[in-house]
Amino acid sequence: MVGLFFFIRGSVKDRTEQILFTTSNSEDSLLKELRDYFDKRAYGVKAIEPEQNIVRLEGFVRPSIFLAIFLSLLAALGFFCLALVLSIQIPALKPAIFSLLLLAPGAGVFYWRNAGRLEQVSFKVDAVDDRTQLLVKGHRDELLQLQQTLSFLEKQEP
Repeated sequence: MVGLFFFIRGSVKDRTEQILFTTSNSEDSLLKELRDYFDKRAYGVKAIEPEQNIVRLEGFVRPSIFLAIFLSLLAALGFFCLALVLSIQIPALKPAIFSLLLLAPGAGVFYWRNAGRLEQVSFKVDAVDDRTQLLVKGHRDELLQLQQTLSFLEKQEP
């Protein structure tokens, strides 16, 4: 039950990371690709800092119906197991102990209320020698999707 509690709580945890990519594409073509990518993902420009060459974007990330249902099912399974153990340990509570299962949808509701939020992504594009560097800061899943979609980006290790 403790692990299940932390798993459900972790489903809404902020997972912001910063990754450095390089590419042989020019700055202009990279910026066009980034603009198209983030437009498709429903991100809008929040701020542009020309002195540091940083663009900040913001978009609303909707919660996943599948994950809400999955978390509710996991919670139901956890409460069912707890009810079985308690019914063996305290036989007098056996009829009412299975009412713990009514708490299971609370996991999905908790996720749904806390997972939908505004996400921010910022990026900086610099030309270094014959390569273009892209420094991106955002949610881990968003950065992974960016790398998969723009396959010409090469991740650099710090």
